[in-house]
Amino acid sequence: MAPSTASRANFKNYSLVTLAYWGFTITDGALRMLVLLYFNKIGYTPIQIASLFLFYEVFGIVTNFLGGWIGSQFGLKITLYTGIGLQIFSLVMLSMLNPSWAQWIAVTYVMVAQAFSGIAKDLTKMSTKSAIRLVVPQDAQSSLFKWVAILTGSKNALKGVGFFVGSALLGGFGFINSLWIMAAGLFLIMFTGMLLPKGMGKIKKKVKFSQLFSKSEEINILSAARFFLFGSRDVWFVVALPVFLRSTLGWSFSQVGGFLACWVIGYGIIQSLAPTLIKRFGSGHPPQANTVQFWTFTLTAVPAAIALALQMGIPANIAIVGGLMVFGVVFAFNSAVHSYLVLAFTDDDKVALNVGFYYMANSGGRLAGTVLSGLVYQFFGLVGCLWTSTFFVLAAALVTLKLPNPQPSKNIAWKAGDGD
Repeated sequence: MAPSTASRANFKNYSLVTLAYWGFTITDGALRMLVLLYFNKIGYTPIQIASLFLFYEVFGIVTNFLGGWIGSQFGLKITLYTGIGLQIFSLVMLSMLNPSWAQWIAVTYVMVAQAFSGIAKDLTKMSTKSAIRLVVPQDAQSSLFKWVAILTGSKNALKGVGFFVGSALLGGFGFINSLWIMAAGLFLIMFTGMLLPKGMGKIKKKVKFSQLFSKSEEINILSAARFFLFGSRDVWFVVALPVFLRSTLGWSFSQVGGFLACWVIGYGIIQSLAPTLIKRFGSGHPPQANTVQFWTFTLTAVPAAIALALQMGIPANIAIVGGLMVFGVVFAFNSAVHSYLVLAFTDDDKVALNVGFYYMANSGGRLAGTVLSGLVYQFFGLVGCLWTSTFFVLAAALVTLKLPNPQPSKNIAWKAGDGD
């Protein structure tokens, strides 16, 4: 295949994978906001709301662990569109929720539906992140950081759009109709899978199940840091913050959804710009171990500062809005560098396996954060969640001290100028 033809094919595949990921991400963000606001409206406690997302995170861990192996054996195209199909199933299943059911039946039903959504989310994410490693040509691997950052940043921006869409749909169409609207949109996206090549990400040799546990030291360290990093965000962002804004500050559905949407959109934009900003204000070299160490230790101070501001009596609107802006910027740099390093530490023939393992740790952190978000908020309020977040970030920072630099043979990040 001629270089120009190969470039066009890779761009087409990148576009198709990104489109599928974008569509899924909007519904994923919208579904989270729908479930959270709807069940808060009908009187569920923070702990009960957190329990609704429990299976979502638990099955995400299992999916990331097995999904990489499945993708390496059968191809990433299958895992990507299986994920989208399961999300459609989850939306339809939730639409059949009967308000007259006993509460424990309703909670169990929603948890099972959320389990399918968790499987769908992590199959889709693992497949997309792995596919990017493969569709960037070998002679252009210096652009990998830029393309990963664009994909991840745009995904997070669209998840913010999803928060707004979810709250708007709930206010305009109600819970059931909103689910059907999103399911129909995802069904249309399913057809783009016909254009992707077969066997993408599939490796020729069989991988023994025992090999799923055998990872390099750097992947293990990065995964441990990822666990604490994302736990630090979700411990106050998933349940505690929106419930606090709605119940304590009296914000409306649209205000809560719109605010969280703007935050996630801004976070995604910063993440997309990370290569340019790190190149411009840093050394101009690809991210190294000290890059992630700097940003993680910097992040440690942010939730602590917000907690202190609230304890000192600074108005909650000012402390939370201002603090969230700083937290979003610093967290975005952390996440962008993390997403690059896991690929920089990985060979092509192990990309699905390592990315799956890495995002299993991500899901583990989200699970811990989600459970603690409802539990800590119930007993210690938002300030307690913020101090818990601080300790989680500190743990992530200490773990990164053991992280080595990527080897020159795997150091595939951008060169100076690639972030423009």
